[in-house]
Amino acid sequence: MILTVTLNAALDLTYRVPHLVPHASHRVREVTERPGGKGLNVARVLAALGLPSTVTGFAGGETGRVLRALLAADAEAAGPDGRALVTDALVTVAGNTRRTVGVVDETTGDTTQLNEPGPHITPDEWETFLAAYRELLDGQVRAVALCGSLPPGVPVGAYATLVREARTARVPVLLDTSGEPLRRGLAARPDIIKPNAEELAGITGTAEPLRAARAAQRRGAHTVAASLGADGMLLVTPDGAWSAAVPERLTGNPTGAGDSAVAGLLSGLAEGLPWPDRLARAVALSAATVRSPVAGEFDEETYTGMLPAVRVRPSEAPSAP
Repeated sequence: MILTVTLNAALDLTYRVPHLVPHASHRVREVTERPGGKGLNVARVLAALGLPSTVTGFAGGETGRVLRALLAADAEAAGPDGRALVTDALVTVAGNTRRTVGVVDETTGDTTQLNEPGPHITPDEWETFLAAYRELLDGQVRAVALCGSLPPGVPVGAYATLVREARTARVPVLLDTSGEPLRRGLAARPDIIKPNAEELAGITGTAEPLRAARAAQRRGAHTVAASLGADGMLLVTPDGAWSAAVPERLTGNPTGAGDSAVAGLLSGLAEGLPWPDRLARAVALSAATVRSPVAGEFDEETYTGMLPAVRVRPSEAPSAP
């Protein structure tokens, strides 16, 4: 089982309009609601790949109840052994779970994203979550993914704490966040970080991706998987470095593409794949998500067509972190 942590879960709303015009009134063609937040998106992609996961984090208020009802509906999909592929272990809080609104311009394929800040988490709620997290780590967890922003009230060093707990439990841990939470999380020595190029530059002061990835390793990351947008992904490990991209640029909704890349890396880890194969899967899933109308899903036909076409190339060997 893979554990995904989404401290700032969300109810994702996606509006599709023929053409988005600032300061104008719009007729929405289609509305979709999905359980959201980066870790929940990762879990849903893992489920589509047939891998069971447990989701934890915070959920509260009426929005939280809607999110959990949608999650329960998704969880009805069962694996080969008859068990649900997504298990809800979210911790209930008093505040109302946030909403995110994505407005898709059907003419250009561009998406405008509006993200609420999330509920305020009290010290007691944080301690309750920590106890639940430690208990989950004592189960049959093959890897843990720590994903997304921090809601108000959660300590800025929260991810560093969660990384250390995972390492104490000898569970591989992937960290996917940004800014100061990522900077502090690095010091706890996560097994993998998955920033985008801008996030990586923000914590290292270096815009060149390979140099920035090496700097992140020196700061504590074991492996760096950096999303490069339409240019694919760079993977820097202690054993080697590779870059990968799909042969053609795809148009569509990029929301959630990075989360699908995380699912690809984690599923490859669970299956014991070599690093280049994990990278190819991550890039193909990311591209296939652009062709999906909502985050947390990918276009299966695009994925199966893209996977053998992904170009994985060695990069200059990384220096020792």
